[in-house]
Amino acid sequence: MYPFVYTKPADTRAAITAGARGGRYIAGGTTLVDLMRETVERPDTLVDIGGLPLREVRATASGGLRIGALALMSDVAAHPRVRSAYPVVAQALELSASPQLRNMATIGGNLLQRTRCAYFRDVSAACNKRRPGSGCAALEGYNRSHAILGTSDACVAAHPSDLAVALVALNARVHLLGPDGERGLALTELLLRPGDTPDREHGLRPGELITAVEIPPHPRPLLSGYLKVRDRQSYEFALTSAAVVLHLSGGVIRDARIAAGGVGTVPWRLGAVERLLAGARPSEQLWARAAAVAADGARPLRHNAFKAELLKRTIERQLRTVGGTR
Repeated sequence: MYPFVYTKPADTRAAITAGARGGRYIAGGTTLVDLMRETVERPDTLVDIGGLPLREVRATASGGLRIGALALMSDVAAHPRVRSAYPVVAQALELSASPQLRNMATIGGNLLQRTRCAYFRDVSAACNKRRPGSGCAALEGYNRSHAILGTSDACVAAHPSDLAVALVALNARVHLLGPDGERGLALTELLLRPGDTPDREHGLRPGELITAVEIPPHPRPLLSGYLKVRDRQSYEFALTSAAVVLHLSGGVIRDARIAAGGVGTVPWRLGAVERLLAGARPSEQLWARAAAVAADGARPLRHNAFKAELLKRTIERQLRTVGGTR
């Protein structure tokens, strides 16, 4: 690990000032410290924001939910409002990492965690995300866990967050505070596809800090759930995952929001599936027809072609679980 300066600001404004000067924010530290030990990350200054008052979870005046960026994953998963109104969020959190990590890691940190691509974490390997222009060892290497959607010739790393998949399905937004004041971004705008600049993973401006995540109000009754498929049932990242959010009224699907994880360079919204579901009545045949288009546009690599079929099966199973066949 390389030497660095550690600072712990007394308030949010002081933290923003330190961040604008080039400091890296740290709270739970469950990803960044690992990367520093492996010399993948070499920040000159760490700005410890763990003591800032950004942990509140509360209902919004419009009927949505606001989650402070520094709320712990375990606290949010256990929150009564989250469990009753948005079980897809609680399930995604409980299927993330290990209990020990969930007791340390924060919501904002989870959304900004970096890829688990082994070549990114191996400083001797070519990686455009870590060192732009150096190449991508995963393209011709062992790429079983990599993305099949949203990839580019420069990067095929999959996004690791389960929580982000659930929040994308719920059209969540992030609240930001930076040197130029406050602003908001849809989560789909915050997390960037690699294109030819895979080193740019998010749309944060220099010094900006995520202060909260907001889930907008949704029509009720709302059915939702999260399914994660992985190689083992503890502490493993997704091969595929599905966040399903359905609003049914009069036996008809009025609104469908479906997102997938483990397969995209960002949490992947399945628009073709959603369009096929909207206005239809739940049935086994509908779930199968919708799932059949889940992998449209996929570009499998040498070792992960199985993900396209696995994604279809994951989506179909979760549609059946959440929507039934009433």
